[in-house]
Amino acid sequence: GVAVQYPDTSGAINDYTDLFAKALTVRATDLLALCSMKPPGKMGAGAAVGSSQRLGVHLGYGGPHAVLLSCIEGLKSNIPGRIIGISKDEHGNPALRMVL
Repeated sequence: GVAVQYPDTSGAINDYTDLFAKALTVRATDLLALCSMKPPGKMGAGAAVGSSQRLGVHLGYGGPHAVLLSCIEGLKSNIPGRIIGISKDEHGNPALRMVL
């Protein structure tokens, strides 16, 4: 498998269609940039991930930003229904929370 950033860290917009056809790929993407760029599915990416921070979504109780996770139909059963993360409660004590 291959993971690529789109656009890349320097802002370049590369067409990865040929690469995506040869390997199972995950594309880390910028949600706002997708308004004017070719979407991951149209390039043949197996999955796409991104953060909502770019859209101005605030942190929830000091935790991480909401994210997106999408995949092709054939990979759907491989994604866990719940992911439990470690956080802190309002008193600063360690706490478990559902992150997806």
